[in-house]
Formats: sequence, C-alpha cells, structure tokens
Amino acid sequence: MPEAVTSSISTPTFADITTMGVGGRIATFAQPHDRVGLIEAVEGADSKGLPLCLIGGGSNLLASDQDFPGVVVRDTRQDISVPDEVAPPEGGLPVVHINATAGTNWDDLVSYCVRMHLIGLEGLSGIPGTVGASVVQNIGAYGQEVGRLVDSVEVWDRQDKVTAYLQASDLDFGYRTSLLKQTMYQAPAVPDARFFPTPRYVVLSVTLVLRHGSATQVGSAQLAKALGVEPGATLPLERIRQAVLTVRAGKGMLEDPYRYLTDWMGSCRRTSDLEEALEALQGDLHGPRGERVLLDRHSCGSFFTNPVITREAADALPADAPRYPVGDSALVKTSAAWLIDHSGFHKGFALEQGSAAALSDVHTLALTNRGGAGSDDMVALARAIQKGVNSTFGIHLIPEPVTPGIDLAW
Repeated sequence: MPEAVTSSISTPTFADITTMGVGGRIATFAQPHDRVGLIEAVEGADSKGLPLCLIGGGSNLLASDQDFPGVVVRDTRQDISVPDEVAPPEGGLPVVHINATAGTNWDDLVSYCVRMHLIGLEGLSGIPGTVGASVVQNIGAYGQEVGRLVDSVEVWDRQDKVTAYLQASDLDFGYRTSLLKQTMYQAPAVPDARFFPTPRYVVLSVTLVLRHGSATQVGSAQLAKALGVEPGATLPLERIRQAVLTVRAGKGMLEDPYRYLTDWMGSCRRTSDLEEALEALQGDLHGPRGERVLLDRHSCGSFFTNPVITREAADALPADAPRYPVGDSALVKTSAAWLIDHSGFHKGFALEQGSAAALSDVHTLALTNRGGAGSDDMVALARAIQKGVNSTFGIHLIPEPVTPGIDLAW
C-alpha cells in the first residue's frame, strides 16, 4: 500500500475531509472515540450556541470556502456487532440483526455482510459515506434502500437532551429523505437555523435486519444487464457486489480511495477493505481513461435528487423522458440526469473552457472538482444547471448535498 500523506496542521479544512475537496478552515475539529465522547462533543457545541456540523465520510457535503466558526464532529467509532446468532435459527426465520456505530464506513459494512452471507446490502455496495449518514439520507441503489432494512436507530436528541431509539416506523423514510434529514430544513434546500447543518437527532448507531443466505435474486434490470442475466435470476452475493462496484466505477460513482492515505482520513476505513479498493482502482487507472478516472471521483456523487412531480407535469415532458411510479401515489419520479443532459448540459460541461468545476466525463448528475475549484465555482455551475433545467422543463432541481455556508435555494 502507498505511504500515507501526513500533515502538521492542527485542524483540517473541509477540503481535506470531503470527497469534493472544497471548503474552508474549521475552527474546532473533534474526533470522539466513544459514545459518551460523541454526545459530549455535540452537546458542548450546542450549549455554547456554536454552529455544529457532524460529518461522516464527507461524501454528501459541499462547504463554503469561508472559515467555519463552529465545531465539526466526526465519529471515529467503527464497530459492527451481531446481536443474534449468525447461523440461521433452527425452525425460525432466517434473519439476523446487525448493529453498527454511526462512524462505520458504509462500504466496509456492506463488505462485512456479504462475507458473512447476509442478504440485503449488496446492491448498496460502493456508496461513499458512513452508517450514520446512510439513514439520514436513506441511501438507495439498484432496487435497495437502507430504510427498508432498518430495525431501529439510536440517537441523541439535541432539543430534548436525551438518547432515544427511533423505530423504522418513526423515521418517515422516503426517497433520499428521512425524519432525521427533515429536521435540518424548513423546506427542500431551505435550512432550519435551529439545527442545520446537523439534524436534531444525531445518529449514534443503527440496527438493520438482514436475511441469511449466500445468494439472492437480482431485482434491478440495469444490474441484471451488467451481470448478463435476466431480472430475477439468483446469483451469489459476492458476484452481485462486484457487478455493482464495476457499474458504479464506470459512472464515476466510487470515491477516490487515495483520500484514506492522508493524515485526516487515514483512520476512517478498515485496512483490508481499503486495500481492496486501492487494488481495484489500479485496473481503472491503467484503462483507456487513465488518471481522468480520479477526476470524476472528486464529487458529491449525485448532486441533485430525481424530481418527484405530478402526473400532469410528467405528461408535459417529452415522450422519451424517464417516468417511474412513486408507490401508490399520483406522483411520478423522473431522471435529473436526463433533464440536465436535455437542457444542454452534457458530460464534461463547464461554464468556461478549462474550468476546475465541471460535470463528470461519465455522468451528468455529478459535479466534479477537476483540481483547485472553490465553492463559488461549484455553486455557479450548480445554479446554472438549476436555472437551465427550470427554463427548459419548468422543473426545479433540489441539491442533495448538505451545504454549510452556501445557499442553493432560489
């Protein structure tokens, strides 16, 4: 493994600890190593009326280049436990509960579950971030969503100053949202000053319910195509996981594992899983795109959520626009990537030639830092896309990342 990059600076910048690589200096940076320390760090900031930003992997955050005058807290705990027996109970349902602390790297948890032959997370392989952030955002991909697997979430309630266990039914999970996320906003992309940029409920740990088994059905048509099988085919978990990682890599939707060799990120992944990610990256770097592969990974992933619109609005879109039913409601989900591309913002688009802020070469939904971009550069690109899509289709795109110090509502 390459040697880690070290730093003598006492606190990081947001650029040091986010996948976008953008953001200013941080006044106070705390890395508690236990549950009590995490609660004390959060309560310490709140009791002093200081801005508080709880950060996981920094993969869903675009921060201002201005100094952050408050406290940034990162949970360093990376514990995974199995409250049940791992072997299927005799005569009982083949399920198992998995508990992980909020600071656990998400893909490390997925890798662990696949190795343990636990079904449910394999389609969520390669998503950057932590376990705590996964339930705030209700991450999902290829037919799976974390919210469908949650048993309970242990939280610290910043308002009532107590710990609590929230059941899945309490969490109001929806498309890329949850009760946790909703407490940060008055309306979509409009921060609630009482808590933003951290939810009222700070995640301490998450308990998931998974199923025993070494193979499962492939539910996603896109994933089935990548695997060369029909939807519904049953395949080993590891084969599904590797296919997901390959598809995500082709879209630039994996993070740059080299970031975990820096001083500020070096302890945030399990060594064996990091080595696996670094080894996989070498094959991509020796491919036809070379080091441009890394440029596409310096992003927040999907920068905008897929719009959920009325059927009337969906009917007004061109015939080839994607349309997906939203449960039993009268609403329809369409593709933000399609809207962006058909509004004239194609892969690699930049406001100016050579700009450090540009759309990914391989995915129109990812805004990337090509090297040296500042927050103003990223905001200008995001706003241009929002305005362009609104002008073309009358649809307002909602940013997905948390944006401390930045206002992307308009």
